[in-house]
Parts: sequence; structure tokens; C-alpha cells
Amino acid sequence: MTIARIGFIGLGTMGGPMAANLLRKGFELSVYDVVPAAVERAVGQGARAASCPADAARGVDALITMLPDGPVVRDALFGPDGAAAALERGTLVIEMSTIAPSQSDALRRDLEAAGLRMLDAPVGRTPRHAEAGTLLVMAGGTEADVAEATPLFEAMADTIHHIGPAGHGIRLKVVNNCMAMVGMVMTAEALTLAAKAGLDRDTAVRVMSGTAAGRGQLIMNYPNKVLAGDITPDFPLRMGLKDISLALQFGAEMASPLPLAAAARELFALAPAWGREGQDCTAMLLLMEDLARVGRAPAER
Repeated sequence: MTIARIGFIGLGTMGGPMAANLLRKGFELSVYDVVPAAVERAVGQGARAASCPADAARGVDALITMLPDGPVVRDALFGPDGAAAALERGTLVIEMSTIAPSQSDALRRDLEAAGLRMLDAPVGRTPRHAEAGTLLVMAGGTEADVAEATPLFEAMADTIHHIGPAGHGIRLKVVNNCMAMVGMVMTAEALTLAAKAGLDRDTAVRVMSGTAAGRGQLIMNYPNKVLAGDITPDFPLRMGLKDISLALQFGAEMASPLPLAAAARELFALAPAWGREGQDCTAMLLLMEDLARVGRAPAER
């Protein structure tokens, strides 16, 4: 199918710019939001104002939801004047919000029961990328549905990943955001400790931006070691335990809180009990998988 007419529900910080980019690319939009000013902006860009979610859904080829949480998405689709009842059978619903995977799964089941299709396709990056049309899309669903939605994605994003079957897009988004938010705290911990130690912040940022600590283990160390099946020690877990213990001692001396470092030390301290103290620090992945009882082939253990 060729999608030309789109219902778009949710014109917030991300949804507003996403709708604007669809309009710029020539799509016809019927838009709804609980904030009248957001609807007015979209109308000024060429959209049609809808009086409710059902009105936004009437006569469209696809429906996009971009809303703050799962209950709001459910209400927009299945509440009073909900969009689902107004959609023609077989219409594709593209759910782009960041919600709980279990909520996404339940929405899909209910939409399928109503004769509708659904992609979970949350986005990554920032409002600036939303405005520029350079978001990252993580789509979960069938190849055919992703292909049908790709022209819409291309109007809003410059990076589109088909993550896998239904539910995989939202699952990866939650995993990614977990990593991002933990990284926020980790970075704050490090910069606070540097400040308490009297270090120049610009210098600290410049130096750490060139190390694995600043650039990210997923980019620098993990691909060449544990993800490649190599846990011979470039830097063993026992030395990681020593170094993080030194950092915690230093933090205590500086009266600088290091809660993530303290939690990480407890994991490093488990390495001897699991026979991993002599393995590369990236074998922390294997230790965590041991604790989570992730199954692996004997050669990967």
C-alpha cells in the first residue's frame, strides 16, 4: 500500500516536529492533541485539526501515536472517541511512543483483535533531531509492514532499523534508554569527583572524551574482546576491582558520592567466586549473564 493520508495523535516535544516533517514531505495529516496550541501550530503547517482521536483516524491510510505513556496511548486508541474504532480494517497503526513492552504487547493484541495491524517503532535521539528530520527509528514488526511504513520513517529519520518481529523495537528502546540514563549518572559521578579533586573540568572532559570511559565500552572495548569471543586479559577483572576500590576510597576522602561505583564494585568482587578474576574486564558481560542465567553454548562460557 502507498500511505498518503495519516492520522497523527500526540504533538508534543517530539511529535510536533515529526508531524511537521511529514507535512513538509507532502503527506496529508489529520492531527489531534489535548493541547490546542500544538494543534494550531500543525494546522498552520498544513494539517487538518481533528476534534478527537476517532476524528483523526477517519479515512486515513495509517495512524501514528506519539504520546507520553502507555495509559495515554491506550486511551487514545480504545477510550471514549478512541481511534481504533474509526480505522478501516487492515489499517496500520504505528506506535512510536516509549512505553512498557508489556503495554505495547497488549495494545497489539487488542488492535489485531479489531482487525488492525501495528508496528512498535519508537525513536531515538533528541528534539533537535526531531526538528531536523534526523531521528533514529527502531521498528518491530513484519518486513511487509516496515516496508510500508518506511516512506513515513524517511520523512522523520535518517536512520531506520528493523529490529525484528513485533515487540522488539520497544524492547530495544527500553534497553537503550536504561543504558543512557545509567550513563547520565555515571558521567555525573565522574565529573563531580573530578570537581571535588580540584581538577579543571574542561581538561577532564577533553581527556576522558578520548578514553573508553568517555567514548563508551560498547564502541571501544566490547567489540574487540568479549563480543568477539576473546576474554584473554588486556585488563583483568581483578585489576578492575582494585581500581574501582581506589576510586571509592578517593571518593570517600573527597566526600564525593559514588553510588554507581559502589554497586559496580560489588559485581567486580564476585569475579573470583565465578572463576573470572583473570579474565578481561569485558567478561563482566559474562558474569552478568551468569547472574541472570542467560543460556550460552559451552564454547561461549
